[in-house]
Amino acid sequence: MKQEILGLQFDNVSMEEALAIGEGFLDGDKAAVVVTPNAEIGYDAAKDAEFCALLNRADLILPDGAGVVLAAKLRKTPLKGKVAGIDFARNMLSVFARRGTKLYLLGSKPGVAEQAAEKMRELAPGLVICGTADGYFKDEASVVERINAAGAEALFVCLGAPKQEKFMFAHQKEMPSVRLMAGLGGSLDGFAGNVKRAPDWMIKANLEWFYRLCKEPSRIGRMMRLPKYLIKATRNRQ
Repeated sequence: MKQEILGLQFDNVSMEEALAIGEGFLDGDKAAVVVTPNAEIGYDAAKDAEFCALLNRADLILPDGAGVVLAAKLRKTPLKGKVAGIDFARNMLSVFARRGTKLYLLGSKPGVAEQAAEKMRELAPGLVICGTADGYFKDEASVVERINAAGAEALFVCLGAPKQEKFMFAHQKEMPSVRLMAGLGGSLDGFAGNVKRAPDWMIKANLEWFYRLCKEPSRIGRMMRLPKYLIKATRNRQ
């Protein structure tokens, strides 16, 4: 079931349901696309009809962030809960390891994907990471060629929005062995340990945004999109 917030059609799923859907994609016949919009991305999409339409083409749209969950609640169309992209990715690693799915990591600064790969293998023993590439490329065709040469079956695309979504849809039909692509923003830095996540109690209390703001005060400008998003979502309630 979908829940619409400012034009975005979020999938109303729990983490367990999202993982079951994700594993189902691995048995499909195409490269399914997973996107993970938070309130910032939702606010941008509300102002950009083309970007909103692009996100809505995804096979799975996860509510990444407390802001999205709160907006849905204020609109009286509650979601089952937050399904953060990095948590979805972390849980999918065990699925990949169990099935022998080949994972390719794309994004972040040079060296970060390799660091993330080491941590991922620790989290999911037996995980097959068939290749990595940083996000500082100019020729997308050569990147797609490398992904195909590696025989990737799953692809984590961490280029930031909207670049990662545009990349996935532009090349969705050019990667015949890929069955799941997920746009995950800065998740590779999270896996690599370069960006520390909030303590579990803050995550459970939906205060991860506050932790990040305390760690990175320069994010205040971006964070201001959250109250704007909530106000806009409430005013545009059907």
